[in-house]
Amino acid sequence: MQFRLEQLNLKEYEGDVVLLYGSEVADRCLPLSKKELEFLKARREEKADAIVTFDRLPYHIYIVNFDSEKSPSICQEHLRRSAAKVVEMLKANKVAAIAVTGEGAIPEEMVAFLEGLYLADYTFDRYKTESPAHVSDVTIESAFISQEELDRNVKLWNRIFWCREWVNLPVADFNAEEFASELEEIAQDLGVKCSVFDKKQIESLRMGGLTAVNKGSVDEPRFVVMEYAPKDAVNEKPVALVGKGVMYDTGGLNIKPDDYMQEMKSDMAGAATMASVLFAAADNGLPIHLVALLPLTDSRPGFNAYAADDVLTMYDGTTVEVVNTDAEGRLILADAIAYAVANYDPELVVDAATLTGAAVRAIGTYGIAAMQQGADNAFNLMKIMSNQVYERIAEFPFWDEYDELIKSEVADIKNCGIAQAGTITAGKFLAHFAKKVPYIHLDIAGVAYFSKKQEYYAHGGSGYGIRMLYAFLQTYEMLKNN
Repeated sequence: MQFRLEQLNLKEYEGDVVLLYGSEVADRCLPLSKKELEFLKARREEKADAIVTFDRLPYHIYIVNFDSEKSPSICQEHLRRSAAKVVEMLKANKVAAIAVTGEGAIPEEMVAFLEGLYLADYTFDRYKTESPAHVSDVTIESAFISQEELDRNVKLWNRIFWCREWVNLPVADFNAEEFASELEEIAQDLGVKCSVFDKKQIESLRMGGLTAVNKGSVDEPRFVVMEYAPKDAVNEKPVALVGKGVMYDTGGLNIKPDDYMQEMKSDMAGAATMASVLFAAADNGLPIHLVALLPLTDSRPGFNAYAADDVLTMYDGTTVEVVNTDAEGRLILADAIAYAVANYDPELVVDAATLTGAAVRAIGTYGIAAMQQGADNAFNLMKIMSNQVYERIAEFPFWDEYDELIKSEVADIKNCGIAQAGTITAGKFLAHFAKKVPYIHLDIAGVAYFSKKQEYYAHGGSGYGIRMLYAFLQTYEMLKNN
C-alpha cells in the first residue's frame, strides 16, 4: 500500500473518497446534497458508527461515522475497525485507489484509520497462484498529517507486515538458519549490530535448554543477538527484548495430540515480534538502547530427542528437570534471558512468547497475559500504552507461593508445574533466570496467530504487540526522567 499527501478539493476530485465524520458541527463542509445530509444524519442517529455510501458514478463516497466525544483509545480503535470494514467494501467494489479526508476529525484519528486500513489490507499471498485484490494507492488530505509523521508510521506498519510474513511461513521454507540469515541482512541494512551463533557455538556456550530442544531435529539451531545503540540513547544499560523462536513445535516426545499441531509454525512469533520492534526503533531512530536475543530452533521427536526425566544444565548453571518436552519454549528462553543478564547487564528484560495454552483459556484472544518481577514502573507505563493502542495486557499475579510449584526433587527447578496456574508458573520459571533484573513476561499465545480474521487482524500471523511495545519504547524516556 502506497501513501501520498495532497491538498484535496472534493468538488474537483475524481475518484473514490473515504471521509471520516466525527462531529456534526462540521456537517456544512460535507460534499452532500440536502437530502443526502438528512439521510446521513438519520443513519448516524440510528447507528453512531455506521458507514454510509453515496454513489458518484463511477465513484463512491464512503462516510465513516464515529463519535469524537468518546475516549481517544476507544475512538481510535473504532476507526481501525471501521477501516477494516471499508477495506472489504473497496475490494467488493474492485477499488484499488482511494482518497482519505475528514470533517470533525483530528490527526490522531486519521492516523488510527490509516493504520487500520494498512493492517486490514494484509493477506498472506506468497503461495497463491492468483494474488488477491488489494488497496494499493491511498491519497491523504495533507492537513491531517505531516510527511515526517506519515513516514514514521509507515515504517512501523511495514515491520508489522514482515512480522506477519515470517509467522505465516511454513518451516519447510523458513527454518532457524534461514530466519537468522534474514535477520542478519536486515540488521546490516539498518546499521544494527548482529551476531549469529551456530550449533557448535551454542553448545560451547553451554546453553542446555536450546541444545536439548534441538536434539530431535535435522535442522541446526541459531541464537541471534542484535544490538541497537544510538548515540543519543536515554539509557546507558540496554532494554533486553527476548523472543521465543520455536520455528515449529511438534511437542517433541510429548507429541501434541489431535490437531494441536496445526498452526505450530507460529510458535516463533515471539522472536518475530521482538525483532520487528527493534527494527522499527532503528528505522525511526528512537533514542533507546536495545538488545534483542532470539533463540531459534524447531522441536521434533526424532534422533536422540530430549525426554521427560532428563536433567539439563542451563547457561547460568541452573539444573532443570524436564517434566514435559512440550514445555520447550521456556527452556530456550531461559538460556537467552540468562545470557542477556550475564553479558549485557540490562536495566529491564522483556520477553514475548507463544508460551501456554493456559493463557488462551484464561483471557481468550483479546489480549496478552502478562507478569512482572521488580518492574512496577515500567509495567505501569506498558499497561497505559497497551490501553492507548488497544493491544491490551492483563496482569497475572506473581506471588511467591507459585515458586513452590516448579521446585524439583532431583534438580534446582522443573520446566513444568501442575495444570493449575500454568501461565503463571511458566512465567515464574523464566523469572528465575532474570535474577534481580526488572523483568516483564508477555504470553502472546492467544493473539499472535488468528485462525479466523479478527477485525483488522488478518487470518494468520497478527503482529499483535508490536504497536504496544513500540509505543512503550517511545515513552520510555518518561521513566528515565522520573
